[in-house]
Amino acid sequence: MTEPLITLIAGATASGKSRLALETAERTGAVIVNADSQQLYADLRVLSARPSAEEEARAEHRLYGVADAAEAWSVGRWSREVMPLLDQLAGRPVLIVGGTGLYFTALTKGLADIPDVPLEAREASGAAFDALGETAFRRRLAEVDPAAETRIESGDRQRLTRAWAVAEHTGRALSDWTADTTPLLAPGLWTGLVVEPDRAALYANCDRRVAQMVEHGAVEEVRALLARGLDPSLPAMKAVGVREFGAHLAGETTLAEAVEATRQATRNYAKRQLTWFRNQTPGWARTAA
Repeated sequence: MTEPLITLIAGATASGKSRLALETAERTGAVIVNADSQQLYADLRVLSARPSAEEEARAEHRLYGVADAAEAWSVGRWSREVMPLLDQLAGRPVLIVGGTGLYFTALTKGLADIPDVPLEAREASGAAFDALGETAFRRRLAEVDPAAETRIESGDRQRLTRAWAVAEHTGRALSDWTADTTPLLAPGLWTGLVVEPDRAALYANCDRRVAQMVEHGAVEEVRALLARGLDPSLPAMKAVGVREFGAHLAGETTLAEAVEATRQATRNYAKRQLTWFRNQTPGWARTAA
């Protein structure tokens, strides 16, 4: 049987997945394709730890820094870009590398084409949750989407209210929508690898990365981004470090406080990614490096 040419390399921020991908690409001639929602943005080279110009020169990199911070790329937009690209690269080894779990879900499981739910419906669902409390809200949700009520963890207000809003607006359970999916990559065309270092080592890497970001101009990058006056709800504006260093630039915190806040936010983000990949990719190979 022919070995699949597409390898998915996933992992938390600062786990070492980009280094592993670069070393593999240099050895095999593979093309590295970005699957990180923050590394898409040209404005976030430092904060997203995007590969440097020197690293990009060592192997072919695609879909890095291709979006402007004023754009709101979704998993659907990324999917529409990555699939034609993979067609162009057919016959060549490809490494799809990143930490955005939904991108890998789209590739390997598919994502449902759920209709947009209007703001009014989302707000009404949130208000119902707040008025009823989680226990009563869950009972209500179980009547229209028992699978979602069972699947969603305790305390996850966002997913609970979304499930209700989708069912209320569309007349169909979110679980039914999500069941109607087709993976973008057919089984057998890909192999998956999760870079999963020891948690203590990962957190130490996160702290080192933040220090390197400051050395390489993170504060200046945030200053330039904020100067554009963009909508704070845009994905690029929610990147770890924007709020923290923005508070320093506004005179609300010292640089040392901003650095510590960014370290903590980075560790929290890495922890969430670790949990996601452990739960969602149990059958993938693991490596600590």
